[in-house]
Amino acid sequence: MDTKFKLMGNYFLGEFHQPVTLGPNAVETFISRHCPADLSLKLWNAPIEYRHVDAVIDSAVSGFKSWRKTPLEQRILFLKKYQEQVVARKEEIAYAISMETGKPLWESRTEVQSVIQKVQVTIDDSLPRIQNKSIQNILPNTSGHIVYKALGPALVIGPFNFPCHLANGQILSALVAGNSIIFKASEKTFYSAQLLIECFHQAAFPSGVINFILGDGEVAKRILKDKNIKAVFFTGSKEVGKKILDITHHDLSKIVSLELGGKNTSILHSDAPLEHALPELLKACFLTSGQRCTSTAIVAIHHSIQNEFMEKFHSLAKKIIIDHPTEYEVEPFMGPLIDQASVDTYLLFMGMAKREGIEEIMRGKQIEKARKGHYVSPSIHLAQKWNNDSHFLQNEIFGPNVTFIPYHDFDEAIQIANSTEYGLASALFSKNQELYRYALEEIDAGLLNFNRSTVGASAKLPFGGVKNSGNYRPAALTTIDACVYQMASLETLDHTPEDLSKIVGLEQV
Repeated sequence: MDTKFKLMGNYFLGEFHQPVTLGPNAVETFISRHCPADLSLKLWNAPIEYRHVDAVIDSAVSGFKSWRKTPLEQRILFLKKYQEQVVARKEEIAYAISMETGKPLWESRTEVQSVIQKVQVTIDDSLPRIQNKSIQNILPNTSGHIVYKALGPALVIGPFNFPCHLANGQILSALVAGNSIIFKASEKTFYSAQLLIECFHQAAFPSGVINFILGDGEVAKRILKDKNIKAVFFTGSKEVGKKILDITHHDLSKIVSLELGGKNTSILHSDAPLEHALPELLKACFLTSGQRCTSTAIVAIHHSIQNEFMEKFHSLAKKIIIDHPTEYEVEPFMGPLIDQASVDTYLLFMGMAKREGIEEIMRGKQIEKARKGHYVSPSIHLAQKWNNDSHFLQNEIFGPNVTFIPYHDFDEAIQIANSTEYGLASALFSKNQELYRYALEEIDAGLLNFNRSTVGASAKLPFGGVKNSGNYRPAALTTIDACVYQMASLETLDHTPEDLSKIVGLEQV
């Protein structure tokens, strides 16, 4: 069967290398991808070449040796050349993202725009965090210095939901700090990732600085175990994040930065601006078909506004257009889920809610469109109170679902927000800034927004979570902190010999 996109293989030593697919030395493992919005369309067939792992690592080691000595001004120029290439190919990249992930084209375009903007944010906002510092007269006749030094080859393991934007931010931070990179994209989005690598190639980065490998979990495992890898960036599920820690925790030379899942709560207090909160929550719950780690999964709603708001929210949710991401009559709000396993998991949770006695307000189900795909409808549930034993309330669904839970006292809402094993994003809708300040103190999360949804973080702020949502190495602005280590230095320019008679315990002649 012909495929929509052509994969060029693995990228190392400054060029693409196609795995051998014929003859006695042919690869045995392939990963195929069909468009989640049209299962009749085969996007690509990827040969997985485990024998390229060592070559990719060797390339990254070689690239680091030269790249770390490249003056910062030149590294910045390379990043800007890359930015120019992304701008020139932005429509092509957006289309690839939509076809691989199922995200509507308008949403994929916003992702590519974030890729473009991240270059300047990295230079203007992240880079100053690692500028060398000097302290005069830190000791008598002595100056002190803090020098930020690159770590070495960095492995970036990307997610499927933002296949370009999230990996891009980690790659750029690693590069501007002087590290080489290896990019192992999600098995669902090889082609989108390849387009980024093509842009780096067209920007003429030196050989070995940029490396890319098509791989499964076994490929990632082999790279993670290698002693030459000094930084690891992963965005994805809690379960995979823990496996990465299992593999790397004995290697003290590695910095591991994890951005994991969420079960995020938005609080609607009695004085919430409801007409403002309505579209904000619709986006928070159902954008990207709920496949965002920052999606709102739980709404703690004050009992006095529960009926009014839920009725309006339900009516608005029924108007959501779900369709093919690029071929439609009316531009959709939602596309399909990423694959059939995600559909099965989503439907499993729908049944779980019913078994646990959680009321179904809007049914989540698999739906048929003109083209067969992984389409589901959004779902809304109502739980009368929080239940620590509920698997439905505790677990990340990663689909278009939200559960409302009424509360009376604001501390009860805080307790709901803090009751899950995750701590990524939260939001408060209220006119009371005192409550906002109180929530900032009491909610255990990496992000808390006030009258703004949980989705759509700023690249100029840290992005990360607590508990099982991360390991205290936030992304976005602060990604660069995990790309360097700090060397201290004392510098004495006064060479006057010390009076030996003042050294205690030295026999005097």
